[in-house]
Amino acid sequence: MKVFPVVNCPDLVSVKEKIEAARSFLTPGDFLHVDVADGVFSFHTTWNDPVGWRDLHLPFAIEAHLMVEHPLVWISPWLAAGVKRFIIHIETINGEVFDAIAELCKNAGAEFGLSSNPETPARPMQSYLGRVNFFQVLGVNPGLSGQNFLPLTLAKVKWLRENAPRAIIEVDGGMTPETAKFAKDAGADVVVSASYIFGSNDPKKAYEELKNI
Repeated sequence: MKVFPVVNCPDLVSVKEKIEAARSFLTPGDFLHVDVADGVFSFHTTWNDPVGWRDLHLPFAIEAHLMVEHPLVWISPWLAAGVKRFIIHIETINGEVFDAIAELCKNAGAEFGLSSNPETPARPMQSYLGRVNFFQVLGVNPGLSGQNFLPLTLAKVKWLRENAPRAIIEVDGGMTPETAKFAKDAGADVVVSASYIFGSNDPKKAYEELKNI
């Protein structure tokens, strides 16, 4: 199982603490998942300074999860910060916005995939099958880390695996060894985790536990 640790922090001090912990188990080039929350689409706000992120000069690949109302306006600043992959919520786009984001990412050599909130059915993603090869299933409501995984979202993972057999499927939210096993059995390739890893007394051990699912 691929595991991406999550940085979901309100300020730079907290961000640096998570990064220092991540250095104990990530190697250069590994993905670090960064939650970008605007307090509008999500009910909380994270530290959202792309210039500040760039100035950290991290050796990791950044996957930016844009939990924001208007994702298109966030793409270029975060591309300039060195983001390699974006996760965009299907609830925040239409065909025109999708095409604009796809063009920006293509020109910058970055990837992007689609996510959906727990209550959003899988069917709206059908028109995008074949247009993206990466989907995220959010197993909690967009917002703070530490929420419990919602098992109802496993049906969406299974639907995606059946309808997009070659796609990468990532599950985000409430991941523990038990819930990560459920996600893997449903068809997930990647899980992302904040609380289980960084809330542990031994983040490296927690990370390895998830990888060994």
